Amino acid sequence: MSSLLNNPRLLNALHDLAHAEAEALRRAAIADFWRGSDALLQDAAASAHRAAQRLAYRLQRRAGRIATAANPF
Repeated sequence: MSSLLNNPRLLNALHDLAHAEAEALRRAAIADFWRGSDALLQDAAASAHRAAQRLAYRLQRRAGRIATAANPF
């Protein structure tokens, strides 16, 4: 470590490199987070869409049964 203290250029270069690597890791982590969030949101939207379709189908069937019961002819 004393050699780094005696060589400020090397210390500064290592410091800059550490900052650059930290920034790259930060950007990668943020990209992974949003990629995962996007996938989760798409799954939730697909599930909600399927549930809405099932509900619409059940309501249509129910409306048909009610209409048939009210008018037997």
